[in-house]
Amino acid sequence: MAIGTVGRAAPTRRPTERQLRRRHRTRQVTVDLLVVAVWVSAAMALALWLTAVPVRWDGIGVVVTDLGIAAGLVGTDLVLVMIVLAARIPWIDRVVGHDSAMAVHRSLGKPSLYLLLAHAVLLVVGYALEAHVDVLAEGWALVTTYDVFLSLLAILAMIAVVVTSVVAVRRYLPYEGWHAVHLLSYVAVLIALPHQLSLGGMLAHGSWQRTYWILLYATAIGAIGWFRFTLPAIRSVRHRMVVEHVERIAPDVVSLWIRGRRLDRLGARGGQFLIWRFWSGETWWHAHPLSLSAAPSSTRLRITVRSLGAGSGRLATLPPGTRVSFAGPYGVFTDRVRAGDRIAVAASGIGVTPIRAFLDHLDVPRGAVTILLRARSERETYLWDEVFQWATDHGARVYTSIGPRGSGSNGWLAAADTSRGVSAGTVWPGIADSDLYICGPDGWSDLVEADARRAGLPADRLHRERFDW
Repeated sequence: MAIGTVGRAAPTRRPTERQLRRRHRTRQVTVDLLVVAVWVSAAMALALWLTAVPVRWDGIGVVVTDLGIAAGLVGTDLVLVMIVLAARIPWIDRVVGHDSAMAVHRSLGKPSLYLLLAHAVLLVVGYALEAHVDVLAEGWALVTTYDVFLSLLAILAMIAVVVTSVVAVRRYLPYEGWHAVHLLSYVAVLIALPHQLSLGGMLAHGSWQRTYWILLYATAIGAIGWFRFTLPAIRSVRHRMVVEHVERIAPDVVSLWIRGRRLDRLGARGGQFLIWRFWSGETWWHAHPLSLSAAPSSTRLRITVRSLGAGSGRLATLPPGTRVSFAGPYGVFTDRVRAGDRIAVAASGIGVTPIRAFLDHLDVPRGAVTILLRARSERETYLWDEVFQWATDHGARVYTSIGPRGSGSNGWLAAADTSRGVSAGTVWPGIADSDLYICGPDGWSDLVEADARRAGLPADRLHRERFDW
């Protein structure tokens, strides 16, 4: 289909270079403040302990017990922070992006688990030393207490969540299986709360510490309930999306045309993705993170999908009229995060789809955009005709690199191009003053990023979105 058959971005006033730089600095400062807030929350967890009971040094058992309490508070606080980061809160997503938020989420997984394990071990040892009893006997006495038994189940659930997040394990899990395991983290948080309130003397009835802790729990669980489940359900009902038809554009690639109400009010920008669920007998149980492949109009939108497995392969056979629900849009792979008017673009394979939609919303001076399209063969030139047409209309430069990959530092290009010295610095001579948008397989994107950084690309002007779990 020709460019513009879905919808064009509504015309807006082009931001000045000064406005772009100010917006870019504001975003960077906000990201830093968000990181500070994470550490402040951990400090608040320690403050609960330090302000509730006096620090005692009258015996090794007391010291070990106090360390166990501190480890449990900080570990639980980090788990609650992880839940907030995974709640897909729009403000967080607009500031740092879904992939960055999830990267921080994953980085907190192991530390929080280690702290919770230390909490359990230190408390058992500390109580045993204080009571002058055997450690195993003390451990058994605690586990047979109902609230503590629930907390043990919570730790086991957290272990399952962390183990399935390891890349080597996650690679063999379907998304729905991984998601089901991760629902355990919400259960774990809930069943761990009773032992904190019943056995934790520092969270006594009527204390500000108890009120703060309960509000922290309510915020985390409430964010998940509203932003992950309730709000997407409301928006899906409001926009009433259904599959209009399926268009095959390559042997293993299809475009899904979706019809709905007031789709231009989704607030989606080119480059963002949504979590889609198609309610047919074979696809209802599988959620798909897929980017828009063109800006939506008021009644239609398009996503383009490559068959990479049984789940995505079934989308090619969806009958017209299949109901669609969604969550999103997500991500900051948009024109709003750029710091200037000079734009460099690199897309490989099916990674061209968010790039194609990104161009719909891009408003820069003529000649300010340089695009590199990469494919292993002519069969993988998906939507290239639409990109060429956009480039013609906007005075952009487009380079293509087709064929088996080369080797060396510029091995993200075809061998024929690497052999004659083509690199990021020659494709984008002004890369040091550009914003670079990359979308493609992770390994390929890593090579593009490294080559661009060597050519002088500033770290804060690199834009990628991994769209992973």
